[in-house]
Amino acid sequence: MKSYFQNRELSWLRFNERVLLEATEERVPDLEKLKFVSIFVSNLDEFFMVRVGSLHDLSSLKKEVKDNKTGMSAEEQINAILNALPEMYREKDEIFKNVSESLEKSKIKKLKYSDLNIEQKKFVEDFYMKRIDQLVSPQIVDLNHPFPFLENTKLYAFAHLEKNKEKVFGIVPVRNTYPKYLLLPGENVEYILMEEIILNQIDQIFKEYKILSKNIIKVTRNTDFVDDRDTWEEFDDYTEYMKSILKKRKRLNVVRLESEGKLSKQALRFLLEKIELTEDAYFPLESPLNMKYVFSLIDEIPQAIKSKLLYKDLIQYNPADFTRSVIEDVRHKDRILSYPYESMDTFLSLLKEAANDPDCKSIKITIYRLAKNSKVVRYLTEAAQNGKEVTVFVELKARFDEESNINYANILYEEGCNIIYGFNKYKMHSKICLITFRNPKTENLNYITQIGTGNYNESTAKQYTDFSLMTASPEIGLDATDFFKNMSIGNLDGKYMHLLQSPTTLKTGLMHHVESEIAKGEDGYILCKFNSLTDKDFIEKFIEASQKGVKVDLIIRGISCLLPDIKGQSENIRIRSIVGRFLEHPRVYVFGKENPVMYISSADLMTRNTENRVEIATPILDSEIKERILKYLQVQMEDNVGARLMNSSGEYEKIKDDGEKISSQRYFVEEAEEKNFAAKSKVEKIIVERGKAEDKESEKRESFFGKLLKIFKK
Repeated sequence: MKSYFQNRELSWLRFNERVLLEATEERVPDLEKLKFVSIFVSNLDEFFMVRVGSLHDLSSLKKEVKDNKTGMSAEEQINAILNALPEMYREKDEIFKNVSESLEKSKIKKLKYSDLNIEQKKFVEDFYMKRIDQLVSPQIVDLNHPFPFLENTKLYAFAHLEKNKEKVFGIVPVRNTYPKYLLLPGENVEYILMEEIILNQIDQIFKEYKILSKNIIKVTRNTDFVDDRDTWEEFDDYTEYMKSILKKRKRLNVVRLESEGKLSKQALRFLLEKIELTEDAYFPLESPLNMKYVFSLIDEIPQAIKSKLLYKDLIQYNPADFTRSVIEDVRHKDRILSYPYESMDTFLSLLKEAANDPDCKSIKITIYRLAKNSKVVRYLTEAAQNGKEVTVFVELKARFDEESNINYANILYEEGCNIIYGFNKYKMHSKICLITFRNPKTENLNYITQIGTGNYNESTAKQYTDFSLMTASPEIGLDATDFFKNMSIGNLDGKYMHLLQSPTTLKTGLMHHVESEIAKGEDGYILCKFNSLTDKDFIEKFIEASQKGVKVDLIIRGISCLLPDIKGQSENIRIRSIVGRFLEHPRVYVFGKENPVMYISSADLMTRNTENRVEIATPILDSEIKERILKYLQVQMEDNVGARLMNSSGEYEKIKDDGEKISSQRYFVEEAEEKNFAAKSKVEKIIVERGKAEDKESEKRESFFGKLLKIFKK
């Protein structure tokens, strides 16, 4: 295979290691370091559920399926993943230990049961007896008690037991309904994890047995379910079909076993046999297996303690706070929001205004992921209640959000919204909202179209960086109208004046612009920012561009199957990754040096996005917005703090720069603060000037009445 290809799965593992290593950086506050360790664990869980799960499915096929870039079989990829993990786990254990020791200096400490003093032990025992004991469901595994089903990523206390020289095993679920940890009384923030409490109670739970060994264990299951189209006809409603799929997914095969502390040989052999797993997929750790507790723990830590251990609160700039009407503002000029530095509340204000505007006739929107207690849903239902035609394209196959989307779809339907579930073969991943108005004087229609790179999710809009364009362009509005018409009738072959749409025109459209830069040779330039690069066609085209002397700058957060800086092949390609406080999520495609062509999109350069999903890319037509995004990208290109350069081996290297330290995320945080300050100062100035004007008017009136009074006195 060609030397400039890198395996997708191994590239992702290197990215996740980048996330973990953020917890080693001095510039990162200690509690933020703990978050990065937690994110690493969560990412790895999902990776095994989805990617390793799908590789297991491929490996079981009669016909061998090979990676089209590296030629590796599914089994070879699984082996490569499993071989790479032990070192990462050792890193994770060491980093967690170091972060924990550093937090202890700030009087935040995770305790083992053996660390507890007498008072703390009594507190824990009381808690257990009052809150947990009656809920515990222990089970013996022997001839009369079959091995239980182990739920995906759930924690279990697992013990090797002996009674009358007979050896058996015992299992106790650590229920998800239990608190994840228990805060202990005292001035310091000391806590013990729930699994540690349960594990300590093993002796009492199985008090008739001798405890030979005990550990906390966790299995990870394949969740990559296959869309079985042959069974669709059995269901009257697509939502019911999806519910049946979700039930099946929960019981798929185990792909990984983890334990806190090393399992005994007997316990390991027993477990591997029961879950039908080989030993190379078993990983013992010295740190917690599940770290979802971290974020809720941080919420409970007193502000006085944690303020110095977290990033300074982000002060979002919300343009809606400084305008009477977002609708009128967008009609005046195209606007773009840069999340999380600017607030999604501006878009929400647009929706709310439209919902209550008598001239608004319809709202159409695509939904992939929503927040809990979504305001988007609230304003869409408000619009429907006010007699607007509301059409919502809900993607039910948004991984791990399927149940949430089914529930929201039901709510929207009950409130009178028209619900469409997208396509059978293609996920609806586009982020587009079309609001249609009728001018009461002319009866003509006009539009406001919002197109973004991220989801309509208020929660992630505070954590992910994304762009959200709002435009009153008639041409974009007509394109959006045609897009929704086409989606409603299942037509993926629509042609648009400006918009690019996968799986039909997006790939060919972007490829055309790459080819235009290739034609320029050394005068050509390509600058792209996205999450992942796996599409072989784009990789080959970038290589061709590099060989023709075109400079190609790629800002890729995660996976890159392209290796840069290989002489004669990719030597003109630079790849950098930025990992920081916020998750980098925008997709921006720029072609050319002078007056460049620019698109923002919901699509990464992955085959799944370019060929197997419904995606949208929109050109940036407003020159000021284009300049603003170019500046954004330039700052990221100058980042030498959160950014790393990928070398020709696919490894990330720190940027050697003795000059000024530039963190792009910190730059934009400070910029948002300055915008807030400037906007508030402007408003205050206007208020003061109005006050002065009113005082002068009042003086004039008083002077006039004074003159009248003198006349009457005469």
